[in-house]
Amino acid sequence: MRGTPKTISLPRRLICDLMRASMDVPFVSLSRPLNIRPLLEARAGAMAPSGWAAMFVKAFALVARDEPVLRTVYAKWPWPMLYELPNSVASVAIARVQDGEECVMPQRIAAPEAMALAAVDAEIRRAKTAPIDDIPMFRKIMRATRLPLPLRRLCWAVGLNFGRQRGNWFGSFAVSSVAAYGGGELHPITPGPFIVSYGVVEGDQTIHVVIRWDHRVTDAAPIARVLTRLEQVLNTEIAAELRAAGPKPIRAVRT
Repeated sequence: MRGTPKTISLPRRLICDLMRASMDVPFVSLSRPLNIRPLLEARAGAMAPSGWAAMFVKAFALVARDEPVLRTVYAKWPWPMLYELPNSVASVAIARVQDGEECVMPQRIAAPEAMALAAVDAEIRRAKTAPIDDIPMFRKIMRATRLPLPLRRLCWAVGLNFGRQRGNWFGSFAVSSVAAYGGGELHPITPGPFIVSYGVVEGDQTIHVVIRWDHRVTDAAPIARVLTRLEQVLNTEIAAELRAAGPKPIRAVRT
């Protein structure tokens, strides 16, 4: 059967490089439905509710503020070690269309635990709509992806294997979801060390959350506690920030 050869586009080349970098990471996953009734009530009453990605980014970063293991990466150079970052750095998977092709680009958000929820949401929304050349992280990753293969491999090796550069290039955790396109349990992979994915809100006011992590960094018991703490933070700190942002205006009804 004769097919049609196609050149691998830059966005596809990025995913190829990303998957190659993720091949040797010993990932384990844990999933659980979280009851988020207080969060849903707060979000329903907010005048301009933040998106789900922003809420999960800030909630996970708030948990990581008190759990140093969630800010820890595995680095190989100059020798194998665990490297603790001083604050969280999120990498959010952003769905884009580039030159007519659907693609995914990573948006970096540094220290989201110290940002207002609305500011985190604004960063994500801007990454979805602004020209790719206007987003610093997108420009940086595209410059590296345009390099010849040997230089790309060198850049990825430096970014992956030095602890400080892991934070600069890949962050301490990633957030990815396809909930906007319907239900389904997504188990994405990245070079690590943590990636959070969430589904759609169910009728019983729960949302299914999956955490995949590098088993070299931590074990299942701490992640089980993290999921419990994540549920608490969503229903308290994040819900409170939504309420503080201002309620929806009440429309008068003529009688």
